[in-house]
Amino acid sequence: MAVPLHLPVPVQVGTAVVPLFFKMLTRVNRVAISLVAAVLILQACIFETTHTDISNIPIPAWVVHEFDLPVEARCFRYDRMLFEDGRFVDHWQKGASVPDMSRFETQLWFYYRARRYIDLGFEAIHFGQVMLMDDNDSGHVHWRDMLERVRAYAKRHARRNFLLCDAHTSGVAVDGELLFDFHSFPLRTKDVIEKPQEVILVQGHLDSIYGKSLGGKTPSGWTCEHLPYLVELDNYGVKKPVSGGIPYYSWGWNEITWFASQPEDYRNHWLRYAWDWLRENDPNGWLKMPTQRCLAGHLERRKWYHANTQSPAAPDGFNQEKTIRQIWTEK
Repeated sequence: MAVPLHLPVPVQVGTAVVPLFFKMLTRVNRVAISLVAAVLILQACIFETTHTDISNIPIPAWVVHEFDLPVEARCFRYDRMLFEDGRFVDHWQKGASVPDMSRFETQLWFYYRARRYIDLGFEAIHFGQVMLMDDNDSGHVHWRDMLERVRAYAKRHARRNFLLCDAHTSGVAVDGELLFDFHSFPLRTKDVIEKPQEVILVQGHLDSIYGKSLGGKTPSGWTCEHLPYLVELDNYGVKKPVSGGIPYYSWGWNEITWFASQPEDYRNHWLRYAWDWLRENDPNGWLKMPTQRCLAGHLERRKWYHANTQSPAAPDGFNQEKTIRQIWTEK
């Protein structure tokens, strides 16, 4: 069973904390991985963001050697990761931009982070909105090179000598060879205007992935017409809460905040609906259960959605734990 474990990504809040973050995970994972190694694949994320604070992180010698660079004592350079024409600079906030994968410094940074995660025992990495970072790499040359280096390291050093890579995309391929092992995408719900707060899934709605997951030859060597994918209740921003019909928003909220704002019985009903809809309309897709995600707008002063059953140990639970268990165990 593969369970994505989306841990906080320090680059979003200032990457000066990255070394401390990895040190903390090293201690945690020694215990956690020993308990779950036989049944779980742990997934980390390297998202489409870079921050000025990375200029405080030294480049290790092993990164230098991997890319056959002359040895020099220096830190990563934020300015060398940006789109030179100014695109996506300060895209997320001041000092937080989308990195350009065609820039050599970006490749060094992604390789550094991926290898650190592999060394910690992670066997899957989500690479975020790959196409945002790919604007200057029309042939995907630099993405392919970086991923090949990461996979080669995993083949020698990962816990079970493999690494699953995915990204927020419906598919990237070169000459029929897919870059990723599976795809991931938002659910892209559609508001039912005549039924306030109700949303449905519709094939062909906006840029939804249903029926469109690109097929080809996978990195592990097998072929398919459509690559398997995950869809999720995504988190991003807020437009106009409770306003229907706004593209890419669920009644004005992002998907997970809309979901969290619904009555408990409808949340449980909707998870079953989405699961069944996928099985009937595109069996290549699988619903990624919303076990924990951040909310926009601090819904009722809560910043996070937790699927846990409410209890003294989980007072902020939204009570989807039982439903998720039932869906997963039903035959």
